[in-house]
Amino acid sequence: MKLLITGYYGQLGRALHNLLSKSEYEVRGFSSKELDIRRFSDVKHRITEFMPDVVINCAAHTKVDLCETDVENAYAINALGAQHLAIASEKVGAKLVHISTDYVFDGKNPIARREDDFVNPQTIYGKSKLYGEQMVQKFCSRYFIIRTAWLYGDGNNFVRTMLTLAKQNNSIKVVGDQIGSPTYTKDLARVILDLIETEYYGIYHGSCQGQCSWYEFACKIFERMDYSTNVSEVNSEEFIRLAKRPEFSVLDNFMLRVRGMDSFRCWEEALQDYLKEDKLWQDLNL
Repeated sequence: MKLLITGYYGQLGRALHNLLSKSEYEVRGFSSKELDIRRFSDVKHRITEFMPDVVINCAAHTKVDLCETDVENAYAINALGAQHLAIASEKVGAKLVHISTDYVFDGKNPIARREDDFVNPQTIYGKSKLYGEQMVQKFCSRYFIIRTAWLYGDGNNFVRTMLTLAKQNNSIKVVGDQIGSPTYTKDLARVILDLIETEYYGIYHGSCQGQCSWYEFACKIFERMDYSTNVSEVNSEEFIRLAKRPEFSVLDNFMLRVRGMDSFRCWEEALQDYLKEDKLWQDLNL
């Protein structure tokens, strides 16, 4: 099977690379510089040249605050980019995996969101990602849309940020009134590779089991690393951001569970795994 992956050097792209390096798949991965999904001509060329069986779109404008002012570019990448990939994938008969986000919901209701729940994005990032979902559904007949949240892996992420701050400070402040499910990219990559072997097309939620606040997440990181850093819990109002963060970002992996394909671990177990596998970065940077 031939796989084409966009956003190949992002956190999820790297997780896919690690798993696929041990497989028999033929993989061609592109960074945003190598494949600009905003340009249909580029997308069409790359896909028709390689003729993949599956296209996995990990490319996105994920800088949530910047999206609020960089509106046109956010839509060009998150919406039109998804449309371009959907059209080109359909043309060659490829399956399309499109990664989306919990930001398509408003995050106001403290109940884990299912795939068929009402969407109501509150930010440019969320609105552009929802539009991208709609473009995929409209222009591609063989798609997997996977919404995820609080993703971390090999790259800039919350875990590494906390460890870096702990190295520089005896005490730090972390928001305690935003709730989500920290999700390791390796877990998500495994589910993606399971799904592409099927024809179970549709929308899925994919995040690790359980929930916590950013404050609780930070405390667990320091506990597992045996750090004595003092962590203070604060409200979101103390960290003014251009884009409003969802208060409740927990997703229910309902459709994966129904299909018997929900292999996500609890977030604490996944975190422990990540901290062990990220040892090289820790040794070089802490």
